Amino acid sequence: MKDSYSFKVNNKETLILVVDDDSDIREIIRYNLSLEGYRVVEAKNGHEAVKQALKFLPQLILLDVMMPKMNGIEACKKIRSYENLNDTIIAFLSARTEDLSQVEGFDAGADDYITKPIAPKVLKSRIKALLRRSKKTDVDYKIHLEGLTIDRNEFKVTLNNEEIELPRKEFELLFLLASQPEKVFNREEILNAIWGSEVVVGDRTIDVHIRKLREKLGEDKFRTVKGIGYQFVNGANEK
Repeated sequence: MKDSYSFKVNNKETLILVVDDDSDIREIIRYNLSLEGYRVVEAKNGHEAVKQALKFLPQLILLDVMMPKMNGIEACKKIRSYENLNDTIIAFLSARTEDLSQVEGFDAGADDYITKPIAPKVLKSRIKALLRRSKKTDVDYKIHLEGLTIDRNEFKVTLNNEEIELPRKEFELLFLLASQPEKVFNREEILNAIWGSEVVVGDRTIDVHIRKLREKLGEDKFRTVKGIGYQFVNGANEK
């Protein structure tokens, strides 16, 4: 079977992070996006936005510019510094309309800059357009790699047509590594992506989960890169 990734749009599986220090604005946006079937999480400042992004790995972030503790520009740069958030869509939603602010936003790594106030109907339309532009509009997709199928929609793993039972964290770790075969994920990336920055776990936690995955899927599918981290080995690429 040819290695492939299949994607489909599903609002119920699309998570949006709304970041604004104004609770009323967050509530209005949450209400309107929930009506469309999106899942929504919130943050009230830039520092919290980074934590929430690492914890939930949203498909899209709506980010205000002027906020306490860490402004939107700084938060955007910080979020973009994490490789597992590179594909997250970031759109500034700000009352600042000057060209300089918009240029700063795009230079920080934003995909769009939306000025407010904006009608909810127009905002929802902009969000749909942004999601359509991204291949990863949904976490609901499958990975096929040389006899191995990972279905995130059903949290189901099959190896050579045999279903493999995996606990949630083992599944997430497998999905992360297999999403980019041959890429070496360092320990910090893995910890942030799977356990989040708010949960304190040691390096041994990753090692134990890798050992369990090796026992279930095969020693040859995971390579330890000493002093750095782990990578998924796609056997088809080694032939």
